Amino acid sequence: MSFPQNIMIVEDERTTQRFIKDILKQHSIKSIECFDIAEDALHRVQSKDFDMILMDININGKMNGIELAKKILRIIDLPIVFISGERDTETLENVLKLSPYGFIFKPFSSKEMEFSLQLAYQNYIAQIQRSKRKETALLDALVYIDDIYSYDLKKKKLYCNTASVKLNVRQEKVIEVFCTNLNNTISYEVLSDAVWGESKCKGSALRTLIYTLRKLLPDLPLISYSKVGYSLQTKE
Repeated sequence: MSFPQNIMIVEDERTTQRFIKDILKQHSIKSIECFDIAEDALHRVQSKDFDMILMDININGKMNGIELAKKILRIIDLPIVFISGERDTETLENVLKLSPYGFIFKPFSSKEMEFSLQLAYQNYIAQIQRSKRKETALLDALVYIDDIYSYDLKKKKLYCNTASVKLNVRQEKVIEVFCTNLNNTISYEVLSDAVWGESKCKGSALRTLIYTLRKLLPDLPLISYSKVGYSLQTKE
């Protein structure tokens, strides 16, 4: 397991500060900054990128560690590991509301600190990776037709300027066929089978369906090919 490289320590006990720094210095960490006043820590976190914060609950200043953590998390998403000798139920419940990456009770050993820090950072990295995979999956599912329209292949929804377009069942089906075959000409027969299934429909029914779509979505780049079919063209 790896260690974060830029760490902020918020702790008003100098002895504890030194002990934590001595532990961290054994692991080639680039930057370790210590603060004992809440306001100073809040100001610093806005001007430097930290990988993790080790936060004592009882600190100097107008805010305690929990209140400081709330303010920091409104600014930036950082893994925070709380350090405290407090064991009362109210304090622990308030900490849990922030979904911290860890909690270390005082007094602690160097092994406890090392393991808690590594575990918290590993969980943080794993969460970032999950978020990236989710974001990638969402992007992969979204196809852009032009500057106005996009289509979500998973949800099977058409969007106009990020707003979902309300369609009836047949309109949804024909749009699905077009968006899964962008820039390809879809024959009348294929479209009819997709919308009406095995039941036969007159060509006028398909023309009426396309007409309603064009009336509802006048900017949709839907192209007609006489005696052949239709095509939904993406912006080049």
